[in-house]
Formats: sequence, C-alpha cells, structure tokens
Amino acid sequence: MSHYAELIAVGTELLLGNVANTDAQYLSEQLALVGVDVLYHTAVGDNPARLREVIDVARRRCDLLIFTGGLGPTYDDLTKETVCLAFDRPLDFHPEIADEIRHYFDTVFRRESPACNLQQAYLPRDCTVFHNPVGTAPGCAFTADGVTVVMLPGVPRECRYLTDHALIPYLKAQQQEVILSHDLHVFGLTEPQVQERLADLMDEAVNPSLAPYAKPGEVMLRLTAKAGSEAACEELMAPLFWDARSRLGEYLYGVDAGSLEERTARLLKDRQLTFSAAESCTGGLIAKRMTDVPGASAVFLGGVVSYTNGVKAHVLGVPQDVLDKYGAVSVPTARAMAEGVRHLTGSDLAVSVTGVAGPDKDDRGNEVGTVFIALADGRKTVVRKLDLGTGRERVRTMAAHHAFDMIRRYLTDLPMEGE
Repeated sequence: MSHYAELIAVGTELLLGNVANTDAQYLSEQLALVGVDVLYHTAVGDNPARLREVIDVARRRCDLLIFTGGLGPTYDDLTKETVCLAFDRPLDFHPEIADEIRHYFDTVFRRESPACNLQQAYLPRDCTVFHNPVGTAPGCAFTADGVTVVMLPGVPRECRYLTDHALIPYLKAQQQEVILSHDLHVFGLTEPQVQERLADLMDEAVNPSLAPYAKPGEVMLRLTAKAGSEAACEELMAPLFWDARSRLGEYLYGVDAGSLEERTARLLKDRQLTFSAAESCTGGLIAKRMTDVPGASAVFLGGVVSYTNGVKAHVLGVPQDVLDKYGAVSVPTARAMAEGVRHLTGSDLAVSVTGVAGPDKDDRGNEVGTVFIALADGRKTVVRKLDLGTGRERVRTMAAHHAFDMIRRYLTDLPMEGE
C-alpha cells in the first residue's frame, strides 16, 4: 500500500523560530526509504481552531497524516483532543500506559509522576499504541475514513525513537511489497557534475530509481527498488548500481557510509592505524566531527587548535623562520603543522588545515577560501591547496571534508592532489 503523506508539526515555538523542526526532516528521510511520498510539510501553533483547519485541508489531499508535538501534559498540548474531534474518535484511558509513565518518573526523575502527566495515557479508541520507553508521551496510529493518522511526540529524541521502532515497522506491515534503498555517498563532484555523469541513468530509472540529494559539501544518491523480497530488490538494483559506481569512480566514497568521518574511521580501524589533527581555520571541527563517531577513540588520538602563530610555533614546533618567510597560510606551514602534531601525539597519520575562512584576506594577501591541507605519515607529507570560495562556515565545512577525504584517499591508494 502506497501513501501520500503530510507532516503536521504542532507548536507555537516552531512558528516563533525558537525551535527548528528537525522532526520533519528526519521523518521525510525515513519515510522515503519505505516508499512514502511526503507531499506537504505544515506547521501550526498551539491553537485548536487553526489545527482543525489544517486537519480538514490535509485529509482531503493525503491519506497519511503524521502529527508531531502537542502530546504533552500541559494545557496547550491539544493535538490528541483536536485530532480525535476531527475524526469523531473518543479517547480511552490506557492503564498500562499510566503504569509506564509512573515507572519512567520513578527511574528517570526519581520522583512521583504528577497527576497531569497521566493525561498522556488517554489515546484514541482502537488505535495502535506506540509505546515510548524514552519519554512519557506514547505515540499512536489509527485509520478513519480512508486516512491513516499517526501522532508522535515532538521531542526529537522521542520522535526519532518511535519513528524507527514503531512507525516504520507499522507502515511496512501494511505494504504488500518490500522497498529497499542504498545511499551512494559522493565527495569531490558538485550536484551538476553528478547530474552530467548520471543524467541518462536517473532519467530512465523507474524501478529501481536513482535520485540525487545535495548535502553540505557533498552529494548523496539514493538507489531504491520495490519487489517481493529484499533479494529481488538487490537483483533489480545491481546493474544500475554497478553502472553508477563505474561512472562516479574515485568520487564515490561509500555506500550506506553515513559520512566522510564515519568512512574514515572504518578505514582506519580496518588498517589498525591512528591519526591526529592540527587545525587553524577549522577551529577544532575535524576533531569534533571525528569524536562524534562512536568508537573514534580507537583511531583518533587528539588534536591541536593552533589558531595563532604562537601556538603553531611553541606547541606544534613550526619553525619561526617558516612563519616569518611564508606566513601561516602556506605549503611549508601546513607541512610543518602536520608533522608537528604527528610527532606530538605519536599517531600513525596526521592532517593539518590552515587557511583563510574570511570575511577578509589575510595579511599576506591570501584570498578568502585559500586553504592548505597536509597529510603526514612519517615518510612523506602531501599538501593539497584549495580554493573554497567565500562564506566562513562553508570554507570551514569544506576544509574539514577535504581533510577526511585526504585520509580516505591515502588509505585506499587513490591519488591526492599535490602528491
């Protein structure tokens, strides 16, 4: 059974800009993986009359309505009441949910549940309950008048948990066919360049399909097939996958890889190697991204944020005459930074980043976006010069991407610019 969905986020805080609607992004990504077409994103404040208007419009144009937020215990949490009124469905008390709420307060907050929280144990009659072990607001689903209605808590951690453990299995159980997807991660090509290489494949692909998604600094392609089994899906996808892979070549850094830093961590673990980082313009972004990866301590020994020449010289050991002659943003300085942090930490590999993130040129006349990245392995040091354009955050993000890409290329015996 295929669905056309509308995601309806309830909460005045969303309209005021106090909170970003990350629930909608996550839900859209996960729903796409099971063949649900999300046609609309809607946000509405904590106002029953306006929410009712939204429901009346949404139910006429979509057969799957997913509500997030408004399931709390306070006076302005009116999603359940308004939705049930719209679909003429009474609310029933669930004693087992009340017990789960009391247990959550006992074990997490170490206090008795307030009486108002037990309002969360009222759910639509004859609904499928989505039990919530990571919060106090259960989710639920029911079908009325040909429309499937889902209600999920708005707290991102709870919404994601119930999406993964309840909503997606619920939707899969309604489907007659299996939908399977793989994500192809590409770095080093822009979206137009990917389009140029794969245009005919994407235009002609129906089942399986191949669709591009632009991400910050990289491109992701989602390969999706629908068939009677996972094995049949894989068989359908194989010819298109191998064709796309051959055309993308060295720019395809992973399949279902997650991110460049995750791919880098896996490669380092496979080779039983460690690395460290010396960062200037990225301000610790490489270290932050790597330590976000579970298990990174096995491969990442540490780093130095050498934002000033004094730290470059006195901590990393960059010779003062190199800094005086060539400046902080230069090939010799990048090389010395990488070699210095490798010696300091004892890592097998080391990367360094030094550049001009903006908003102005540096005192040597280097343009904004000029970045040097070095990789040292104890035998040689390779330096890559980049022109990353303007935009401070973009330059920093892209510089970190390129640092991870240099390690990936080194570990997979691919050419590195500047070698």
